[in-house]
Amino acid sequence: MQVKDREILVVGFARSGLAAANFLLECGAKVTITDTRSTDQLKNQISRLVGPARLSLGEHRIEDFLNSELIVLSPGVPTNRPELRRASRLKIPIVSEVELAYQFLLGTIVGVTGSNGKTTTTTLIGKLFKNAGRDCVVAGNIGYPLVQWARHGISGGKIQKNFVVELSSFQLETIKKFRCEIAAVLNITPDHQDRYKRFEDYIHAKERILLNQTPQDHAVLNADDPYTLKMSKRCRSSVVLFSRKQQLEQGIFVQDGLIRIRGHGRPSELMSVEKIRLRGKHNLENILAATGVGIVAGLDNRTMAHTFENFTGIEHRLEMVTELKNVSFYNDSKATNIISVSRAIEAFSEPLILIMGGLDKGADFRALRQRVEGKTKLLVLLGSASGKIYDALGDTTKTELVKNMTEAVELAYEKAVPGDVILLSPGCASFDMFKNFEHRGQTFKQVVHKLEK
Repeated sequence: MQVKDREILVVGFARSGLAAANFLLECGAKVTITDTRSTDQLKNQISRLVGPARLSLGEHRIEDFLNSELIVLSPGVPTNRPELRRASRLKIPIVSEVELAYQFLLGTIVGVTGSNGKTTTTTLIGKLFKNAGRDCVVAGNIGYPLVQWARHGISGGKIQKNFVVELSSFQLETIKKFRCEIAAVLNITPDHQDRYKRFEDYIHAKERILLNQTPQDHAVLNADDPYTLKMSKRCRSSVVLFSRKQQLEQGIFVQDGLIRIRGHGRPSELMSVEKIRLRGKHNLENILAATGVGIVAGLDNRTMAHTFENFTGIEHRLEMVTELKNVSFYNDSKATNIISVSRAIEAFSEPLILIMGGLDKGADFRALRQRVEGKTKLLVLLGSASGKIYDALGDTTKTELVKNMTEAVELAYEKAVPGDVILLSPGCASFDMFKNFEHRGQTFKQVVHKLEK
């Protein structure tokens, strides 16, 4: 991809947009940045630009799109915007930040996507590579934008890395040549219904991770998920299946409390499930997926078992915060859809006080009725979706509405008795009250620690 001296528009000026703009400036491109936010709102990003770029802020202007030779799209910007549709009709290339990065990377790409578990699985795979002594970068939707590593490709160096990349459906929508030598699709459940009119469109976006794979590449797919199982029939690459619920003729599965590997030239027994410290059946599935990637990458069983035994989870994903007077607090702020909430509830046998709410993503919260009614003693709701959640779940258990996170935590602790678990698992996006899900989780933990003091 030629970028030097070309007119390139970067749409969206958050983390990936800033990284893409800086990379393009370093390459000698003529960069314009557009965002609906104002100069004052974006002053932090502007101060971090490495060179002069033309700023077109406050709104999207059609002339910026039509005068571009290439458009680089940030994940949060919908591809159906009218400006992008007009540019597409004029055959102006529109690519994601990860597609731009791919053109200049040197190394092997391991891609991870799915509705749930992406961040945990991506982190696990990164730890597997590092514990095996492999040069590894964890990037994409987690950590650093992938394009931050693209400079190696233009510097003439021969740095070869393993890039373990978390990929959202948004990032995959506009890939062209982006190819994963190893691609893992964990599961497919309804999500981002505010962006995708049809569930089929969402599935198609996820499946694009397999788009450019060759017979020499590998796809690690969930045999228990009907949508990923269908993908396995359409793959051009070599398929590695994993299953928590069934024994496989070939693949990774659970039998008699053991993780077993059938085929792939491996000893059949990897480790006992009891040695895994992560809570929840969904996290067992994440470990099975990471095992599949490890097998394909040639990692040994001992390294994988040791990594899984010592992995305690990551921030904002069923994160144990503290225990106060025998009441446990868990931060699951990353749970932004109802499937994540369902899995979080399922992970506990103790009585639950559940804190939910935030910005609605079009979910049908009634799907949680059986889970909440059976295991939740108190439901605490906050945020703009609280009324909708109350209508869907308020009659299944005792329910309280609060104004903010401080009220939510204090009320939950007031109602808790020894042995209870207070779980923040919102089932919603965070942008009505917080900058992002990390900010929401950090706020939850700050309030909990104030209680502790």
